Amino acid sequence: MLRINITSVVVDDQAKALAFYTEKLGFVKKTDVPAGEARWLTVVSAADPDGVELLLEPEGHPAARPFKEALVADGIPYTQFAVEDVHAEVERLKGLGVRFVQEATDLGPVVTAVLDDTCGNLIQIAAMK
Repeated sequence: MLRINITSVVVDDQAKALAFYTEKLGFVKKTDVPAGEARWLTVVSAADPDGVELLLEPEGHPAARPFKEALVADGIPYTQFAVEDVHAEVERLKGLGVRFVQEATDLGPVVTAVLDDTCGNLIQIAAMK
């Protein structure tokens, strides 16, 4: 049976991304291996250290930056993370200096908010009601 092992988010600076994803969002560094000019750099949820890894992928491919810029220009999040309480998480993250481009919004069966990860991406957080 197939299962998700690693997924990625393309970042403009791996060191900056690692700091943001660990110090602000609360993920934990899992793997950090040199890979040419970049690193194979993954983080995991502190609540599930053996779970799905998020690869902080360097934007080495020429299409990466224009793709990310188009998503941001259209207000489209690159990926989504689950939280228990969107309102509480927005307040916690704002206290850490995280900038939101969409405040907590009730969309019926789900509450969402969208933040800027400082690495060229919009990231949605969501909780099902």
